[in-house]
Amino acid sequence: MFDESHLGDFVYGAIDGAVTTFAVVAGAAGANLSAAIVLILGFANLFADGFSMAASNYLSTKTKLQVLEKRGHAHPEMKPMKTALATFLAFFAIGFIPLISYVAAVFIPALQNRQFALATALTAAAFLIVGAAKAQVVKKSRIGSAIETLALGGAAAAIAFLVGLLIKTLIG
Repeated sequence: MFDESHLGDFVYGAIDGAVTTFAVVAGAAGANLSAAIVLILGFANLFADGFSMAASNYLSTKTKLQVLEKRGHAHPEMKPMKTALATFLAFFAIGFIPLISYVAAVFIPALQNRQFALATALTAAAFLIVGAAKAQVVKKSRIGSAIETLALGGAAAAIAFLVGLLIKTLIG
């Protein structure tokens, strides 16, 4: 269904899914919000932001094709629906990872009060794996790519956590 031409769509969706969902989790943790709020905001993010990214990718790819067509260049391997689907599936699959510990804690009470630490570890692993997988396909350094992806995702998470903490301090 998908091939290497969709790697960019997968990486884009996967990294943004992990970053934005973990940012929601980190911001909520920084504000000391309940696990229920984390799940509500996290799943709202997964669906709404995942759809938004897919729709944006669809329209972007369609526009690129229209520009190429106008210039007389055919590009039959670019399929807007496939790029959108690759982005959404990657966003949802990898974006769900920061929520796993919160979902699991509903069924396994022993995980309660450990959800954020587990979410952090799982999300860090997801960043490392996506970065390494991307590098494997494009024949670059897996370690360098994994660390770069982790660093960028970690920076976004740290910002979200600090904003949540700051706002909680200001209003609470």
